[in-house]
Amino acid sequence: MNRRQFLSATTATALLPASLALAQGQGAGRTLTVGVRSGPESIDPHWSTLGGHIEALRHVYDSLVAQDENLVLKPGLATSWRAVDDTTWEFKLREGVTFHDGSPFTAEDVKFSLERIPQVTGPMSMTLYTKRAKSAEVVDPLTIRFVTDGPAPTLPNDFTRLMIVPRKIGAAPRNEEFNSGAAAIGTGPFRFVRWEPRGDLVMERYDGWWALKEGAAQPWARVIRREIPNDAARIAALKSGQVDMINYVPATDVASLQRDPTMDVVVGDSVYVFNVYFTLAEKLPRPAKVDGREITDNPFRDIRVRQAMDLAIDRRALARVVFEGLAKPMSQLMPDSFFGASPNLPERRPDLPRARALLAEAGYPRGFEIDFHSTTNRLPGDSALCEALAQQWSRIGVKANPNAVTGTVFFPASTRGEYSLQMSGWGTLTGEAAYTYGALIHGPDPSVGLGNFNRSGYSNPEVNKLLLDGSRTLDDAKRREMFARAAEISMNERPMLPIVMPQTVWAMGKNKLLFTPRVDQETLAQLVAPKGA
Repeated sequence: MNRRQFLSATTATALLPASLALAQGQGAGRTLTVGVRSGPESIDPHWSTLGGHIEALRHVYDSLVAQDENLVLKPGLATSWRAVDDTTWEFKLREGVTFHDGSPFTAEDVKFSLERIPQVTGPMSMTLYTKRAKSAEVVDPLTIRFVTDGPAPTLPNDFTRLMIVPRKIGAAPRNEEFNSGAAAIGTGPFRFVRWEPRGDLVMERYDGWWALKEGAAQPWARVIRREIPNDAARIAALKSGQVDMINYVPATDVASLQRDPTMDVVVGDSVYVFNVYFTLAEKLPRPAKVDGREITDNPFRDIRVRQAMDLAIDRRALARVVFEGLAKPMSQLMPDSFFGASPNLPERRPDLPRARALLAEAGYPRGFEIDFHSTTNRLPGDSALCEALAQQWSRIGVKANPNAVTGTVFFPASTRGEYSLQMSGWGTLTGEAAYTYGALIHGPDPSVGLGNFNRSGYSNPEVNKLLLDGSRTLDDAKRREMFARAAEISMNERPMLPIVMPQTVWAMGKNKLLFTPRVDQETLAQLVAPKGA
């Protein structure tokens, strides 16, 4: 079969009406409809690093390494892994796995997927997770070795985001071929049926999923993920029975839903932190204003300004008011319990007199005006937090004009460096500091693959060295110490301000579903079961 025939055949299979597909191979079964705040950016699993994108496509594709609900590593398509030497990792692959088209999963597919990622020109490159692997060598159909650019102790953690596509699709498929279903072939629990951008992602159960052979339950014959960005509309859809459960319940609605006798509410911890980013370039993309006039200087280059804006923030009040108590004040970029977090960064408390004095010392006794951008549909409370921060800064004379925009607008503009002051959420999804501090705090350096998401332009040689050395040190104690020191230096220099870490809330019909929350906030149908099933 040539490539054109292959794509035509797979398109026809993927686009079968759901009822016909179920009748052909699944039999009768239940449908789970989930109302989600955001959906995928495409059906290509290598297109974007955004959490909503990855979460949606985990239904169709499996990753090489998996994680439990607390992000502890566990076997996925790889059953085991070991460091052969300082620059070589060997992964043993699961036997008997098949893709949705019936073809066998082998090491060649893993090699192909790894090598494909740098070629995909999505908005947020997945090379964040694969940058340490210089090459892949197929040892046998179920064994693969990766040569790294130095000791890479966190490679298995990174590969929790390495989702596998079949080598047979070839290098050519573009977004259109994934979105139509032609190239949307995975090994995951559900087959792709159809997708409407900003609408429904429809999938059907794959009875050949490898986990079913190991006793996993899969009661859903069909899954529909319905994108409903508006919080009120998502809650209304749940109450009217249009959806079975929803994610990202706003904090302001939690109490009323908990009192509703027809609803169940599940609250879970999270690893996502809201962070404010200062642009430290000599010239701001959107100039600041003093007394209504644009200035050429960048106030944020003065650490006293960054300290003042930090001291104006009352994180406890934000957690209490904006998030109804369902958030925790943060003084570093990830949970205190994660590998590499520092025990020496105390909670930050507001001090308005000191903040005003620092602004005056920096030459801004009457403050200044600046545009402040954030997402509006990325995480619960993002736009409300944007407005609340602007109000708190106004108390020291800083007029931050809040502009909350959709993620599809925010992230491309942020990547292009169009914002002077911005806020978004970041989750330490691998459970360790190399992922977060290496991406956000290390100076942008493509030669070592660090600083990929550094939006401030911050670069401290000592911090850079600590992060680079730490990412290449196999000794856990030494690596932990290096990361903690890098966190202390960078958080005290304040190129970014961690604000709060919100909890995540789901809601569903009373006594209808069983659901275990994950700290990465993912809502996966394979982890939802009917009560009494």
